[in-house]
Amino acid sequence: MGKVLTVLLLVCGIGGGALMYYQQVYAYYYEVAPNGDTDVQITSLITDTPEPALYDGFRAIDADSSPIRYRACFTTSMSLPMLTETYILDEDAVPLTAPKWFDCFDAKEIGAAIEAGSALAFLGTENVKYGIDRMVAIHDDGRGWAWDQINRCGEIVFDGKPAPDDCPPAPEGY
Repeated sequence: MGKVLTVLLLVCGIGGGALMYYQQVYAYYYEVAPNGDTDVQITSLITDTPEPALYDGFRAIDADSSPIRYRACFTTSMSLPMLTETYILDEDAVPLTAPKWFDCFDAKEIGAAIEAGSALAFLGTENVKYGIDRMVAIHDDGRGWAWDQINRCGEIVFDGKPAPDDCPPAPEGY
């Protein structure tokens, strides 16, 4: 009887672990269909509003289970000098990892390129969802990536504290 119970516990443990892995890496993600001007936007230095950027080869994934699971890849013909004169740079951009099967988005490679200066990070859309900014990074070879990350106001409010005076008020339920 002890051997049967041991085998049953092992099978349940392995099955539960496999299910948890599948849910984290595959189950909740879906492909985002390109929709034109809003796929890749970067915030203008002049107007302080997001503007459509030139892009090609857009691929993106998202999940409803978390506001920071959005990842996108694209290419652009816009040069880094033109981008720096037109759009808001963001020094706090840190690419978040994507599932390995979404192979065009390698957070370690993107982060290293930003640190080395061969890619620059820009504010895509501030508060794309409350407390979440969409970041855009573009490499000097024309590859580009976008992801969502928690902004300063979001960090404070999501920790259960009231929004600071310089942040927009948190929606009901936060």
